[in-house]
Order: sequence, then C-alpha cells, then structure tokens
Amino acid sequence: MSQEHYTRRIRSFVLRQGRMTRGQAQAMENLFPVYGLEAGQKLDFREIFDNDQPVVLEIGFGNGESLASMAEQRPGHNFLGIEVHRPGVGHLLQLIEDRELKNVRVMCEDAVEVIEQQIPDASLDGVQLFFPDPWHKKKHHKRRILQPDFVRHIARKLKTGGYFHMATDWEDYAEQMLEVMNHAQDFENTSSDNSFVERPEYRPLTKFEQRGHRLGHSVWDLIYLKK
Repeated sequence: MSQEHYTRRIRSFVLRQGRMTRGQAQAMENLFPVYGLEAGQKLDFREIFDNDQPVVLEIGFGNGESLASMAEQRPGHNFLGIEVHRPGVGHLLQLIEDRELKNVRVMCEDAVEVIEQQIPDASLDGVQLFFPDPWHKKKHHKRRILQPDFVRHIARKLKTGGYFHMATDWEDYAEQMLEVMNHAQDFENTSSDNSFVERPEYRPLTKFEQRGHRLGHSVWDLIYLKK
C-alpha cells in the first residue's frame, strides 16, 4: 500500500491523548521495550511469544482492563492489543507487569495499518472489536471502523474457523455491524437466527458496561466465524 493510500484513508479515530499519569509514563519508558511492538516488519507470532498458542487480536483496548483480564483467564492464548491512545497503552503495560502476564504484547499504532502491513495472512485465531467509537452523528458514520473493506482485511488475517467478535452499546451501530457482517461472504454468523448473541463468559463486563446496565442500557454482541 502506498503512503498516498494512508493519507487519503478516512480514519476511525481522533487522537485525544489526555494527560498520562506518572506511572503510565514510566510504563511507556520502561515496559514498552519489553512488551511493546513497533511498526515496521511483518509480525512473527511464533518468535514474539516463543510458543505456538492461538493468537487473538484486540483492536482498541481502551485502558486495557478487559484485555488483561482475558489474558489472565486464558493463559493458553496469546493476545496482541492495539491502541492509539498512549495513556491506555501505559495502563495496560502496568497491568501486564503487575499481573505477570506472559501472553500479551502491545502496539501503540493505527490498527488498520498494522493489520494491512504487518499481520500475516491466516495467522490469527480471533479478532475482537469491543465498543469502537460509534461516531453517532449520521454524517460521521463513514468514519466507523466496521466497513466492508475492513471486514475483508480481517477475513484475510483470520485462520479458517477463526472468530470475529464485536460488541457495541449503540443500537444503530449494532444494526450496521449486523448488516455488513451478514453480507460478508467470508463469514458465518454464530447466531441461529443471523442476529446477535449473548455475551460469552470470556468477555469481561467493563465498569462502563456495568454502569450502563444499571441505567437500563443495552449491549449487542456479534460473533462470526471465518468460513
């Protein structure tokens, strides 16, 4: 892909870095060289994790609490988390160190570019996209990350039988996800009626989600398998 392609591409995020805590800044300085991966060459997961365990990619992990919990509960899987916001990356690095997690690596990059340029085809066992920016104004819907081209990239990177799990608390985004995915020829909906599924046990409830439940807000999960 040419640099011109990335200049023209509509990005699904706006960098709102916010202030990093001292601990997060120290984690970026001291722990990123240990657990972080830089942009550049193709990723060799066997070399990165020093094992052949299944690899799950999480796109936009926020503050990392959910990803760290999943990695702790599923030591037989390797996790690669990609997030553009440095405070969140710093927080996840702290969690990795505090919980002594050996199965997590982190990137502070644009996930779309990493997927296109660095992740080998048919190398992932799962992809997770939890609560992406909904861009709730209709004129901004084109900035939502879940678009047909993006889905085709995900399909190429997943192994046959690998899963693509999405979750959102915006109903119209959930409906868009459902429409896009049900038209994606490379995927099969795990829902018996081609709609949404119950939250699986492996996806932890976030504090934000728990607060939403108390206020009566809904969350929609979608899980598809690569044909």
